[in-house]
Amino acid sequence: MSYSLIVKGTGFTSYNREKVAILEEALFFIDDRGVIAEVIESSDSSYQDMLAKYEQSENYQALSETEYLLPGMVDLHIHAPQWAQSGTALDIPLADWLNTYTFPLEAKYSDLEYANRVYSDLVSQLLSVGTTTALYFATVHQEASYRLAEICATKGQRGLVGKVVMDDPQQNPEYYRDASTAAALAETETFIQRVQDLHKRTRQGVYPVVTPRFIPSCTDDALAGLGELAAKYDVHIQSHCSESDWEHGYVKERFGKNDAFALDDFGLLADKAVMAHCNHLTKEDAQLFADTGTAIAHCPISNAYFANGVIPLQEYATDYQVEIGLGTDISGGFSKSIFDNIKQAVISSRILEDGVDTRLASHERGVPKSRITLNEAFYHATAGGGQALSLPIGKLVKGYAWDALVLKTDVPEARLPIFDQKEELTDIFQKLIYMSQGANIRKVWVQGQLVHTKGETNGNHN
Repeated sequence: MSYSLIVKGTGFTSYNREKVAILEEALFFIDDRGVIAEVIESSDSSYQDMLAKYEQSENYQALSETEYLLPGMVDLHIHAPQWAQSGTALDIPLADWLNTYTFPLEAKYSDLEYANRVYSDLVSQLLSVGTTTALYFATVHQEASYRLAEICATKGQRGLVGKVVMDDPQQNPEYYRDASTAAALAETETFIQRVQDLHKRTRQGVYPVVTPRFIPSCTDDALAGLGELAAKYDVHIQSHCSESDWEHGYVKERFGKNDAFALDDFGLLADKAVMAHCNHLTKEDAQLFADTGTAIAHCPISNAYFANGVIPLQEYATDYQVEIGLGTDISGGFSKSIFDNIKQAVISSRILEDGVDTRLASHERGVPKSRITLNEAFYHATAGGGQALSLPIGKLVKGYAWDALVLKTDVPEARLPIFDQKEELTDIFQKLIYMSQGANIRKVWVQGQLVHTKGETNGNHN
């Protein structure tokens, strides 16, 4: 069998939530579709023969002793137009943030040239920090939303893109909303068809996503129509669910039920559905997510600013087996890096377990058994994100897409504190996740194609 790429190196990948497997000096064989055809570990009986057979091949690459492989990061929640305001106004209430900054900014994407500039920069920057798959909210504008999908296709990122629906004239500003419910649904259907056609011509895949912004932005007719479109075309769905006290309360007042059950009534909870935040789910809501196969996009940095509480992630994952991945929530979260959100996921879980009010006794202060480990957070950032999207991504195993990162530990400007050449690989893994910077990421492949290298986006994908 011929291979398009053979890589020799030490990699780390999640087999499940608890265990990160160490593939020491393994051989990774990638076929011409960009899929991992074989992984041969150094302990396998065929290892030396296969190494001798392929190490002189032109498409063979061996990592140095200071380089390591990770699966590509999966970002399950990004507001692409908000990249232009990242890092600003995070100290004001959510309603003020949306109306003063966010909606005026998103309205600017009627200008296709402006959309092209921002989206091109965003996709390149995300690839540079190892985000190989991204689930995007765009705007209400069909053309700009389609342009984002085209940019993902051209630059080599696996992009899932939604034209946002905001049709309720009572809840959305006149200058930024869909012209009507009928127009919102018609444009969504056209958008789905166009992106599905683009998908056929894209190696790594681009996907249309049915995207009601959240229940408060949409009329009942729009929500029902979007659920029907998702079923008709068998496409992904995304929205926000029970993010904050305000949203959770608004939906309950409007429908007499929680966000999750209202979304389900409209056909918007499903195996291909990903709901952002979900901090305020009840036990019944979590069970409904599990029953429908709906996933959560956990956005720990953003949640610290806008969610009014810490999500009980460990409970959702272990007690209900809800599928969970991580999201940056640009720009509700200031960082474009999933690595930063891995760290914050661990931190937030410990805050929930230990509590925050020191005036209470320690046994009264927190929620027991809430903490997650670094291994678990890494799982959610990679394999869990792939599972949430029902795609074979996020693992360095046979049958999965070769979405992979090379991290180098001795980059002068971002050197990791590794001074013993025999340091345990489990410790090196932790340092890679906790301490790596963008400069440490030397190569990024998506579906077997090199899309970023040595801090520069590959010329074939500019």
